[in-house]
Amino acid sequence: MLSDKIANNFLVERQIFQLVGNHPRIVRDILVGTTYQETKTDYFLLSLAMAIFSATWTINLRRFLLQCGVIHSDIRPENFLVHATSSTSLDLWLCDFGGSTCEELGLDGGHLPDSGFYDPKSQPESNPHTDIFSIGSVIYTIVTGHWPYRSSGPFRTGDEMEEYRQKVDHLFELGQFPDVNGLFAGKIMMKCWLNDYVSADDLFREISLLND
Repeated sequence: MLSDKIANNFLVERQIFQLVGNHPRIVRDILVGTTYQETKTDYFLLSLAMAIFSATWTINLRRFLLQCGVIHSDIRPENFLVHATSSTSLDLWLCDFGGSTCEELGLDGGHLPDSGFYDPKSQPESNPHTDIFSIGSVIYTIVTGHWPYRSSGPFRTGDEMEEYRQKVDHLFELGQFPDVNGLFAGKIMMKCWLNDYVSADDLFREISLLND
């Protein structure tokens, strides 16, 4: 039942928050009783300096979650919240852990990433490479300002969303990914999509070299 799935997602998210603790890059636990409030924000095109920071931050946070035994399973732009740390400084928070998995705690939110951030050739279950593939698409979105194989903003209708889902899943299943030649971190995006990284540590080391 849908209500059971939602209840499980709330339970998973609460326990994940307890496991990872008060991390400065993760949205605070805002579950109160049975009421859940989530702030949403649109993504936007960032300057190159901010793009480097955002991409490095995303990967470093993924490393932290993996050290905690957590697979987020839904890394996409909508789950990054822009947070004002001061009147002149912005930061990012990762949210929505309801679909996450954690083998140590026996948690499974039963979620997989949305099309465009998911490898349709993979087994339909979360594993460490699930998030790494998603990170490739997140970096692509940060750099270009749009999702893979999509040039416009939010979906206007369910049919439009379904059309995109079918298109991007088909292309990804064929191993056809957006042209990233000449893009910042383009090689890194492609290696995420091709599952060429053994671990998030390898991914972090490579993108850290872009800051040198």
